[in-house]
Amino acid sequence: MRFFNRINLQTPESVELEYTLAGIGSRAYALIIDYLVLGTVIFLSVVIAIFLSYQITASDNLLSIDNQLKLLQWVWAIEALIVFTIYIGYFVFFETIWQGQTIGKKKAKIRVIADDGKPISIGQSSLRALLRPVDDFLFIGVFFIALGKKEKRIGDLIAGTIVIQEEFTSNHLTFKPTEEAKQLALQLRIETDVARLSPENFAILRNYLQNRTQMISQARRELARKLAEQVKNIMELEDLPKDTTADRFLEAVYLAYQQVRGESEY
Repeated sequence: MRFFNRINLQTPESVELEYTLAGIGSRAYALIIDYLVLGTVIFLSVVIAIFLSYQITASDNLLSIDNQLKLLQWVWAIEALIVFTIYIGYFVFFETIWQGQTIGKKKAKIRVIADDGKPISIGQSSLRALLRPVDDFLFIGVFFIALGKKEKRIGDLIAGTIVIQEEFTSNHLTFKPTEEAKQLALQLRIETDVARLSPENFAILRNYLQNRTQMISQARRELARKLAEQVKNIMELEDLPKDTTADRFLEAVYLAYQQVRGESEY
């Protein structure tokens, strides 16, 4: 059952997260959609280049043959650069602003993350994009995905990334949120942008809330304080809400995030 392989990652916060690997089927589906989008954009750019070339060759009375040839060379040199930029830039742009997803990956419900569970960086996305032609050549990437335990293509191995299925809200929490947390969640939705949290941030938060009862009191307070401070900075809050504990704040953020994503577990 290679398609359902799971992997455990240790985050810098010493929280262990479990993910389901995306598998060849989901990745191929996402790539087909991405290549359809890319092909459309590249086709339009080629049409424009052909139109410009036609205009140059039609200007017999204005330009000499030598000048026409030089202009045509420039047009197609620039077009080659544009095609390369579109091909690489598409993946880098979307994976950076959409936290590891492209149009195809959104449809397939998969995501690229770093090996430590953090969101993919622009450098990692660039490496993956630059090495994609190597992976696509003779389906080399398919063999690496099929034979590797972590189902990585060459671009993933070099960039230090992994492709997972989106399932961050599939596990229900065992705690019952307090009224204080519910009210604070509504306040956070109004006053802050909860959507700034990445799915990986949310997974870490969920993992803490699920396992906090198993921690000793001092360790729990320290981890709650640390997570609350990190979440506050991500959401660009100046200070934590008054008269609330770090635990209640994290519960409220969890609820607010669920509401923003249009999901309801309670």
